[in-house]
Amino acid sequence: MANTPDTAAPSSRIADTLPDLPMVVWMVLITLALGLIGGLDANALIATYNTGFGSALGEFALILLPSFVLAAALAHTDIASPGMGRITATLSPVAGAGMICPDTAYAALSPAAGNSRLDVAFGAYAGFKLLYPAGPLLVATGLGVLGQNGVGTELALYGVALLLPVWAMGLLWARLALRQPARKPNPTAPQTALSDTLRPFAPFALLASLLCLGALLGPTSSGAINFLLQPKGALLAAALLALAQTAAHQRRGCWDSAVRRTGSLLLLIGAASAFGAVLTALVPVEDFVPQSSGLLTLVGLFALTAAFKLIQGSSMATFAAVAPVAAPIVLGADVPAVAAIYAICLGSFIAILPNDSYYWLVRRDALEDDPENAGRIWVLSSGVTVQALFGLILVLGATLLWGS
Repeated sequence: MANTPDTAAPSSRIADTLPDLPMVVWMVLITLALGLIGGLDANALIATYNTGFGSALGEFALILLPSFVLAAALAHTDIASPGMGRITATLSPVAGAGMICPDTAYAALSPAAGNSRLDVAFGAYAGFKLLYPAGPLLVATGLGVLGQNGVGTELALYGVALLLPVWAMGLLWARLALRQPARKPNPTAPQTALSDTLRPFAPFALLASLLCLGALLGPTSSGAINFLLQPKGALLAAALLALAQTAAHQRRGCWDSAVRRTGSLLLLIGAASAFGAVLTALVPVEDFVPQSSGLLTLVGLFALTAAFKLIQGSSMATFAAVAPVAAPIVLGADVPAVAAIYAICLGSFIAILPNDSYYWLVRRDALEDDPENAGRIWVLSSGVTVQALFGLILVLGATLLWGS
């Protein structure tokens, strides 16, 4: 999901002539320029910008803050131990979804992944995109369809069913695309009991349990219980459990880290949402997405999101920017809301390029044996593209089979 890479991409002649500004500043400037060039007067531009910037920002804060607390708490835990490679690969989609960030999930799990680091990279990325309460919840929130006709429960079930084959496709690609030499085990590494190794993942188990219980029980007469059994409350409970497992002197640091990351990301999300709102006010994007056929609409949403992802780089910024553009399309099309949400989620898979910080994180670790940037870009981008196209085929097939 990524804000900015911690290692800058190799500079080009064009890049050398541009001011060195943070991504969010570029987004604000481009949005304002787009509105002025498009003919919006100052008052209309500011009003549209304000509406887009504040869209669902409070809900995003309730999702991101506990997720980053959870990530910070896990970062203080040493999960590395012999034989953990397969376990971390298996848990990587859950970590990617629970932390609402594939970068953080990969950084936390990769030290214990060993030869399974590329498996972890594809797993964390797929989990963030497809598992509730990560990408699907963010997209549903941005579209304003969360809670309509049991959308939340359907998203959770649909996501798990979709993740397994899409993730398997990523694992297969990792085997075929890159064969790394096995790393020698460290004989001095401390032996850690399996129970101690898995203990840091207890918050994810609590998160899943609360969401499943909420799906089974439905609304209750208690507002507090209803909040706890919904994604935002379940994330908060998981974060508090993670803090309880963290040393007392480290807890304030976890909160401080979460506040910094949430604040900067909310600024990015707001700017991206404003960009989408201004673009929608100027360009009838819905005219470019066919709505005469449900399947063609899903393909159009997939392609629209992929285009945003190629431009934005950041997955979170893509979700925020595409939501106001896609919302009228989803509401006006004769397609299931859940299928539309996952068409958008799958479109955001494309692609892991140097304008995405996930590329810089994975390339220096899982792909360190490949000295060429071109080779690394090919392995990562082609892998997630294969996952995206395979997932889209599954979504189209399910929609055709069960109808709208």
